[in-house]
Amino acid sequence: MKLLDLDNWPRKEHFQFFSQFDEPFFGVCVDIDCTVAYRTAKEQNHSFFLHYLHKSLTAVNLTEPFRYRINTEKQIVVHDVVSASATIGRENGTFAFSYMPYHADFSIFKQACDEEIARIQVAPSIFPEHIADDVIHYSSLPWLKFTSMSHARNFSFPDSVPKISFGKMTKQGDKLTMPVSIHVHHALMDGIHVGEYVDTFQRLMNEV
Repeated sequence: MKLLDLDNWPRKEHFQFFSQFDEPFFGVCVDIDCTVAYRTAKEQNHSFFLHYLHKSLTAVNLTEPFRYRINTEKQIVVHDVVSASATIGRENGTFAFSYMPYHADFSIFKQACDEEIARIQVAPSIFPEHIADDVIHYSSLPWLKFTSMSHARNFSFPDSVPKISFGKMTKQGDKLTMPVSIHVHHALMDGIHVGEYVDTFQRLMNEV
């Protein structure tokens, strides 16, 4: 973890401008082709959810602005690695927030996720043990093929963590697609950076 050198950052003025907004987040929804990823996950007997979550986290960690966070001193922290805080459903119809540490090796990542999912099913709290901003706020809505999305926000609480949501996978001819909503803090990045994440995520989803 390090601090970004604001004085030599080309986006310094953008940061100062958008940091003053009551709602500094902007969001987009895109369709991701998951034909190859879904087939690969099933062939390897993996959870499709964990498969695409790992691909997304890999893309996030490769796209530096997604690792930027604003600290209490209004400085920009650059995390070395960010992990997942994903909503996980419980058998009683509720959900809880998780902490799933990122690892480049999928098998190590999957083991940690399986343990966290099992913990959540019996945990008394909806919150994980690790609560920090070195995460992406993930959610999955596999019941809905959405084209737009908004998030519950507490505007009195400082927040610069990106929020990525996955929707219902549908079939169009021979292609499987899934809507993905991406909300990010405009003081930390622009549309070009979201585009870089999406391109990298799609490339990884196309890998066998």
